[in-house]
Amino acid sequence: MARLRQNLKTLGDTIRKYRDQAGMSQEKLAEKVDLHPVYIGKIERGEQWVSLHALLRIAKALGVRIRDLVDEL
Repeated sequence: MARLRQNLKTLGDTIRKYRDQAGMSQEKLAEKVDLHPVYIGKIERGEQWVSLHALLRIAKALGVRIRDLVDEL
């Protein structure tokens, strides 16, 4: 279970890094991918599972490949 939490945290940190590089707020990202900003915040903090569909939309909105988001897992 600890490894799972660490993977969720790592994924969230990676999404935050790319979002920051894109100069985008959580609210703007949420708007672009049609998700709630609270959901984006939970993902970035490693508190929320993220579906593959949502992850694909996030990657597209950030202009990265999905493998860039999960490379460190």
